[in-house]
Amino acid sequence: MSSTFTTHRSLASLRDFFSAERILICFNGPISRTLISEIGLALKEHIQSTRQCMSSAMDVFSAYIEMSQNIRHYTAAQGYGEPEATATVVIAESAQGSYVVSAGNVVEHADGQRLLERVSLLASLDKAELKSLYKEQLRRPRDEQQSSGAGLGLIEIARKTTAPLECSLDPLEAGRAFFTLRATI
Repeated sequence: MSSTFTTHRSLASLRDFFSAERILICFNGPISRTLISEIGLALKEHIQSTRQCMSSAMDVFSAYIEMSQNIRHYTAAQGYGEPEATATVVIAESAQGSYVVSAGNVVEHADGQRLLERVSLLASLDKAELKSLYKEQLRRPRDEQQSSGAGLGLIEIARKTTAPLECSLDPLEAGRAFFTLRATI
């Protein structure tokens, strides 16, 4: 058997795993604007067809778009080649009926540490504090020289979650790590 995922039996096992975990969408690979858009539209249509609450569909869609675009912008800014410039995105439905949007990518370890700290801070704030922080961030002048990552978009995701944001940083070689962000909506 080759190293590629070719047998129907293995694919059937993967399908069973996805079904058991209630995974709606799973993507792993290079991410482009077109791909972000197409997956986003499919996600939005699915949620709208199964839910009566359109605001939750838009919140899940917005979180997915924000996370995916942040990954795309970060990997481009770092000049990563194709192996590093990939995203892993999983969107699942929890047993309680919420959606869980998870996204991850390779980052420089120091950048990942800063993201861990930022997400930890956001996770510790209540909805009123997040709203206040969002308004404060809106009023700040934007520095064109500085990266805009982990700013308004991350705060907006945190404001829409039904549970605190979660994240992890798994060390890799050469001063890099794999950063994962998880939002329950």
